[in-house]
Amino acid sequence: MESGHQSPGTRSGLSRRTLLRAGFTGLAAAAASGGVWTAHASESTTYDVIIIGAGFAGITAARALSARGLRPLVLEARNRIGGRAWTTTFNDMQVEMGGTWVDPKQPNTWREVQRHGMPLVTDLDAEFAILPTSSGYQRFTMSQVVERQAPLVQRLMEGSQDYLPDPYDAFSRSDLLASVDGLSLRDRLNQLNLTADEELSINGLTSSYAGGSSARGALTMLAHWWALCGRTYEGLGSINVQRLAPGMNALAKAMLAEASKATLKLNSPVKSVDDDGRTVRVTTRSGEQFTASAAVVAVPVNVWKRISFTPGLPTEHTSLSTQTVGAPNAKKMWLHVRGDVGHFLGESPEGAGPLAAVFPYRDVSDGQIMIASSVDPALNVNDRAAIERGVRVFAPNAQVVSVKGQDWGSDEFSLGGWSFRRPGQMTTSLRAVQAPRGRLTFATSDIALAWSGYIDGAIESGQRAADQVVSMMSRMAA
Repeated sequence: MESGHQSPGTRSGLSRRTLLRAGFTGLAAAAASGGVWTAHASESTTYDVIIIGAGFAGITAARALSARGLRPLVLEARNRIGGRAWTTTFNDMQVEMGGTWVDPKQPNTWREVQRHGMPLVTDLDAEFAILPTSSGYQRFTMSQVVERQAPLVQRLMEGSQDYLPDPYDAFSRSDLLASVDGLSLRDRLNQLNLTADEELSINGLTSSYAGGSSARGALTMLAHWWALCGRTYEGLGSINVQRLAPGMNALAKAMLAEASKATLKLNSPVKSVDDDGRTVRVTTRSGEQFTASAAVVAVPVNVWKRISFTPGLPTEHTSLSTQTVGAPNAKKMWLHVRGDVGHFLGESPEGAGPLAAVFPYRDVSDGQIMIASSVDPALNVNDRAAIERGVRVFAPNAQVVSVKGQDWGSDEFSLGGWSFRRPGQMTTSLRAVQAPRGRLTFATSDIALAWSGYIDGAIESGQRAADQVVSMMSRMAA
């Protein structure tokens, strides 16, 4: 998660970066030049299937449908592929503005990494942490961080093995799941009767995951990730350690190149989708119209409300989009930092400071490159002075020389960052929005059955939507 956040354990199990980095793993980025990429030249306005969105979900659907002999048109609003993630440069080095890390526990992503022979690298580890306590920010060794937080996360997740016994069949105990899905992370924290120091040790994690407030995020969302990671603090931490040396850009391009019958049109934001029961007509903002037998809506849930659907989407879809699934205030920043500050991890408690977390990435000749995440709606991600003030909360001598940030919440084609469901959404809406509606299917990591908020979930969702289209067209042909 698509967003970023990073989890506590690493290769040693003790050297911890931070749980607050996981969200940006959700969706991988791929830069592309403007214009039209196509596996075959085409000026047609009629296709077999129209796919709205060229993130990993849309790319996966395009590849799967192309492999079945269908001609998909992929309409991407931006001038690049990748969706809520983006491989670009900062200070002449390659960086990811969104999705960054991959892990063997995520089977769909890992299969693609191996299939395309993508080399992996590991980022710089923090040597110590600056964390909030009831007497102010204090310095901790990384071993102390694990000792401090791991038992609290374990307590937070107690009982999840009962209501989520199988993370790949999340509804196997729907009876128990329904009784807890309405709980927010704040509700669960309140149940634990934490001391002041314990609250400060964990509420920065829960609020950042949830997109700014522990009350916004569902307990079952974090519990689902916890189960997928083997129900251990170290397991949850290890999923955000390795990244692709050539960038997520390379993986997205490699997958799209396999969609041999697909046509991609960039700079083509969609205005409306009309399903008359026989064909689907898609109209872009520029007025171009395309028709097909079916369509895959492969944009974030938060964006559904910005597209006009005829007939209108069911209540489950509209309410989910209005409530938001993608963290609405997700922000990621790259910083060039000078000063004798060391390789530190800094974390803020819930509601305090402009930066949720700061952590090291790479040494450079005149300082170091660091990554920061924020869920502060008021923060300008490119305001160097404001971000420097945020860094100095942890390291008073730090000098922020330059910054480059991405505000995913203000991005009109995202309206949010990593996926993090709100209380009640899993049991009231998730299965409904995974199902086809008329000649439309839906694909986004936001509605994945397993790794929601991660590239793996986007791939899962894109494959499911493609299978639904094939089944739909087989019934039509019968």
